[in-house]
Amino acid sequence: MNPRALRAVGPAILLAAAVLTAIASLAFSGAADPLATGDPGAFVRWGLPIAKMLVNVSGAVMAGSLVLALFALKAGEREFDGALDVASIGAAVLTITAGTTGFLTFLDSFNPEFSAGPEFGAQLGRFITEVELGRTWLITTIAAAVVTILAFAIRSWTSTLFTALLALATLIPMATQGHSGELASHDATVTAMTLHVLGAAAWLGGLVLLVVLRPSLGARIAKVVARYSSIALIAFLLVAVSGVARALSSIGTWEQLTSPYGVLLGVKVVALVAMGVLGAWYRGLLIDRMDRDQKASRAFWTLIGIELAFMGIASGAAAALARTAPPLGETPYASTPAEILTGEPLPPELTVARWFTTWDIDLLWATVAAFGIALYVVGVIRLRRRGDRWPIYRTVLWVAGMVTLFWVTSGPINAYQDYLFSLHMLGHMLLTMGIPLMLVPGAPVTLALRAFEKRDDGTRGGREWIMWGVHSPFAKVITHPLVAAGIFVGSLWVFYFTDLFRWSLYDHLGHVWMVAHFLISGFLFVMTLTGIDPLPYRMPYAGRLVTLIAVMAMHAFFGVAMMMQEGLMVAEWFGAMGRTWGPTPLEDQYIGGGVAWSIGEIPTLITAIVVAIQWSRSDERQQRRTDRHADRTDDAELAAYNARLTQLAQRDSRG
Repeated sequence: MNPRALRAVGPAILLAAAVLTAIASLAFSGAADPLATGDPGAFVRWGLPIAKMLVNVSGAVMAGSLVLALFALKAGEREFDGALDVASIGAAVLTITAGTTGFLTFLDSFNPEFSAGPEFGAQLGRFITEVELGRTWLITTIAAAVVTILAFAIRSWTSTLFTALLALATLIPMATQGHSGELASHDATVTAMTLHVLGAAAWLGGLVLLVVLRPSLGARIAKVVARYSSIALIAFLLVAVSGVARALSSIGTWEQLTSPYGVLLGVKVVALVAMGVLGAWYRGLLIDRMDRDQKASRAFWTLIGIELAFMGIASGAAAALARTAPPLGETPYASTPAEILTGEPLPPELTVARWFTTWDIDLLWATVAAFGIALYVVGVIRLRRRGDRWPIYRTVLWVAGMVTLFWVTSGPINAYQDYLFSLHMLGHMLLTMGIPLMLVPGAPVTLALRAFEKRDDGTRGGREWIMWGVHSPFAKVITHPLVAAGIFVGSLWVFYFTDLFRWSLYDHLGHVWMVAHFLISGFLFVMTLTGIDPLPYRMPYAGRLVTLIAVMAMHAFFGVAMMMQEGLMVAEWFGAMGRTWGPTPLEDQYIGGGVAWSIGEIPTLITAIVVAIQWSRSDERQQRRTDRHADRTDDAELAAYNARLTQLAQRDSRG
C-alpha cells in the first residue's frame, strides 16, 4: 500500500472497522435491544456504546502520540510539533465524546424526561457533581480539555512529558466504567482494565501517529518505526496479560465462552493474536529493510493498514462488551461485615500451611515485578554480549527483591492485611525496608545507563531520559540524604496518624499509592546510604551513620508509640470484620507495633553494617591509591614535606 494513501485511508479504516464491529456486536449480543421497563430509547441504546468507542480511540490517539513523540522524535523539529498537533486533535475529540458519553450515560441511567426546563438541568447537574459515574465523565472531559490546550501550546521536552503523564492519567477513570465495577474481585478487575486501557492507548495511538507522520519522516522512518516497535511490544504484553486477567473475572467455565459475552471476547482475542502476529512479522523481517528495499517498505505499510483494521475490530468489540452482561453476573449481595467492608468473604484462619498456599494476586505489582526482572535480565545480557561484565550477585539480589515484592503484594500478606493489622505492618516493613535492601545493590540505574544505547540524533531514549531525571532539580532535592531520611521517617507518622491510612483501606487507589510510596521512599533512603547509582550529592560516611542512627531511634519510637495506643486505629474497619479467629483487634494492633519496633529494626541494622563496611573499604582504597601514587613518584610528596620541615627547622635555629 502507498504510504501517502494510507495516511488518508488509515484512520478511515480504523473508524469504519470499529463502528461496523460495534454495531454488529451490539446486534448479536442484544445489548442494544429495548428494555422492558425504563427504556431510554434507541438513540441512547445505540449511541452510548458508539460514543464510548470513540472515547477509547480518541483517548488512544491523544496519549499514544505523546508517548511516541517523547521516545522517538526530536523536540523542535517539524515531526515533533506534528505529533503534538495530532495529540491535541485527539484530546479535542475526546473532550467532545467524553461529554457526550456522560450525557448519554445520564439518560441511560435515570431515563429522565428530556426538556429544556430547569428540572432537567438540575437533574443533570446533580448527576455530574454528586453521582460517582457522572463525576467520572466530568473529570475525563475537563482533563481532556486541558490536554487539548497544553498539547497545542507547548513544544519543549519537559512540558511534553508532563502533558503525556496528564493524558495517561485522563484515561484511568475510563477503566472504572462498564461491568468492571460490578463484578466480584472489583479491585483486581479495575486494575486489569487500567493496564489494558493504558497499553492499548500507547499501541493504537502510536500506530496512528506513524501513519500520519510517514510522508514527513523521509529516511528516518525505519529508525522511528523500530522505536515504536519496542513500545508496541511492551504494550502488546501488557494488553495480553491484563486481557486474560479481565476475562477470568467474567468467564468461569469453557461453556460460558459460547455466550454472547464469550463470543465477543473471542473476537477481541482473535484480533489481538492477529495484531501480535503482524507485529512479529514486520518487526523481525521488514523494519531493518525498509530504508533500502522498496518492496519491504510497501509490504510494511500494507501490514500496518491490516493492523489498523484489526485494531478497529478490537475497539468495536470492546465497546459492545462494556454493554453486554458477563456470564458470571454481578457481585452477590454482601451478607457479612467482611464482605460489606472489603467486597470479599472473610478468609479462614491464617495457619502455617496457609503462609505457603494462600495467594491474592495483585495484577499491577505482579506486572511490575515481571517487567522488572525481564528488563533487568535483558540489560545484563546486552552487557555480556558487548563483552562487559556485571556482577552476578547484583542480578541475584535484584531478582530476589522483585520476587519478594510479588510475594508481599500477591501472597498471604496481601490476602490477610485487610483483616490483621499485624500483617499489614509486616508488609509495610518489608516494602519500605526489606525489599529496598535487595533492590538497591542491584544498581538498576547504572545498569540501564550502560545497557541502553546512546542516541546521537537529538532524540531521547531510555538512557537520555534517565540522565535527565538524575540531573533534574527535583532529583537533587529528593535524593539528598537528609530529605530522603525525613520522608522515610515522616511518612510513618503522617500515614498512620492521619486519614491516609483509612483511605488506603477503603479505596484501592489509596492502597496502590501506599505500596508505591513506601517502596519508593525506602528505595531512595537506602540508595542515599549504600547505593552505587549516580546521585547529585553523596554524604560522607560519618554523616550517613549519624543519619541512620537518628532514623533508627525515630523508627523505634514509632513502634513503641503504636504499642502504647489504647484505642483501636480505624476501629470501624479492623474492629468490625466479625473475625472469630486469631488475636483480638486491639491485641493484633499491639503485635503490629511490636513488628515495627523489633522486626523493622533488623533491615536498619543491616544497612548500618553495610555503611560501616563501605566506609572501611573506602579508606582502604584511598590508602592503596596513595601508596600507588607514592610508588610512581618515589615518595615525592613525602620528600617535599620533609624538606619543608628541614627549612623551617633551619630558620628557627638561625632565629
